[in-house]
Amino acid sequence: MPWKGEKDAYKVWLSEIILQQTRVEQGWNYYEKFIQQYPTVIQLANAKDEAVFKLWEGLGYYTRCRNLLHTARVVRDNYNGRFPSDYNAILNLKGIGNYTAAAIASFCFNQPYAVVDGNVLRVLSRFFGIENPIDSTEGKKLFSKLAQECLDAAGPGEYNQSIMDFGATVCKPVPVCRQCPLQKNCIAFNTNKVGILPVKEKSIRKKERWFTYFVFSYKDKTFVQQRTAKDIWQNLYEFYLEETLTDPAWNHQKIKHWLHKKNIFPSKETVIIPAKKQVLTHQVIHGYFILIEPKTLPSALKGAWLSKKEIKHKAFPQFIHQFTGKTNLQLQFL
Repeated sequence: MPWKGEKDAYKVWLSEIILQQTRVEQGWNYYEKFIQQYPTVIQLANAKDEAVFKLWEGLGYYTRCRNLLHTARVVRDNYNGRFPSDYNAILNLKGIGNYTAAAIASFCFNQPYAVVDGNVLRVLSRFFGIENPIDSTEGKKLFSKLAQECLDAAGPGEYNQSIMDFGATVCKPVPVCRQCPLQKNCIAFNTNKVGILPVKEKSIRKKERWFTYFVFSYKDKTFVQQRTAKDIWQNLYEFYLEETLTDPAWNHQKIKHWLHKKNIFPSKETVIIPAKKQVLTHQVIHGYFILIEPKTLPSALKGAWLSKKEIKHKAFPQFIHQFTGKTNLQLQFL
């Protein structure tokens, strides 16, 4: 992986932000695209928001992208384009938590701060046989203290990278204990608790949401609008959205009635396509895509009518791409 052994704080920071909530296989490609497009933090800071969002498109969790731009500009304006070497100064940058700050401080500046990610928590919990929930207040304090005590202060960067890699390749959720060099002293292995450690206290109950996208096309242009509210996919583009608390179970009669209330009259029969659900960290998005060609330009729609060429430069959420990429309709311009 191109960020392994990297000492450039910009590249370490970029890789860590991309890999939050993202599989390495997916993040790798995005990391290389960003480095090619924006080789330095100053070039990223000088980029237009829309261009960066377009490059980020498909990675999800777009708050990361907003924080990425904000922090790049703080580093440019307040630190002369160089990441601060002080742990607390790094921690104060937007979008950077204890884990990422420790990674940058130890990898790039050899400072003695232990990283504590899911891989590290799993190794520590199993090796020491700790049954405290890793997501409890008490557990977080205990594991942070333990991680710091285990840290090799003489080589913090190498140690942090090693324990993270060990958790990712050997002490995985389904571990390969037969290949583990720590097997002899691992309490979980020797007490037959590998399968139950680490322990989690909370189980996230995901919120169910129903999104119906009305895809209005008129004279080779399609209606789009930008999501500006502080919600998922903020600043991305989408079609006209109708959100409901439950499944609207659309049929042609219901759609006709809905359009009539908005004084919109289609020139041909509408097309209803159920959407593939998208599972996010705290919510599940269900929905429909309803294709409509109105007879006249609807005055009720407040947004922009864009050509295929114009739409190609806008960033859309993955929920919409999953739909457009699997239809033979005139929507494959996204």
